[in-house]
Amino acid sequence: MYDFSTVLDFDALQSVRPGSSILISGPAMSGKERLAYDVLADGARDGDGAVVVTTSDQAKTVVSDFRDLVPELEESQLGVIDCRGEGGTDSGSVDGAYVHQVSSPGDLTGIGIGITKALEGLHNSGRERGRLALVSLSTMLTYTDKKTVFKFCHVLSSRLDSAGYIGVFTIDSSAHDEQTIQVIKQAFDGLIELRDVETGGREARVLGLSGEPTAWKQL
Repeated sequence: MYDFSTVLDFDALQSVRPGSSILISGPAMSGKERLAYDVLADGARDGDGAVVVTTSDQAKTVVSDFRDLVPELEESQLGVIDCRGEGGTDSGSVDGAYVHQVSSPGDLTGIGIGITKALEGLHNSGRERGRLALVSLSTMLTYTDKKTVFKFCHVLSSRLDSAGYIGVFTIDSSAHDEQTIQVIKQAFDGLIELRDVETGGREARVLGLSGEPTAWKQL
């Protein structure tokens, strides 16, 4: 089992089944990306493998930021799939991390290939446990339609299940209509919702992982 409760204090996150995929949903600037990175970093500190699929930050920035979170990060412990389309379609290494370049956030086949290679690299280095973060599905949805993204998430969830890894995926709830959010949500085992509150700060709740949705809790 995977324990997220050290990152986000909910009992529902204490025993997350290997193979689970969790959607992190919230409006812009609500801390979704940082939460996803914190989930990966928390595992990496205990030796888990980590894979980041980025649609905004360049791979070099992702590796640097992740090393700031996990200074003891080992060689071959991190894989990054850079979907910004600025580095061609090459694969290589950046500061000890495997990096796969994809032509655009809409190249879901290329992204899938990169993820497979990253997972194989982690497996070959002896990482039997690992976590993947995809930031963000909203960018993908500007390049392709919701049904295609849903199918991609469903296939990727099966791949993570086979590996015994877990995945967290972010989506900007304020950037899409309710129908799109509902379609995408169906591809996931659980949901972490974030929201801003009028008094300042943020709240979170967890759905789908332990029966009834949890109550909203201040972060």
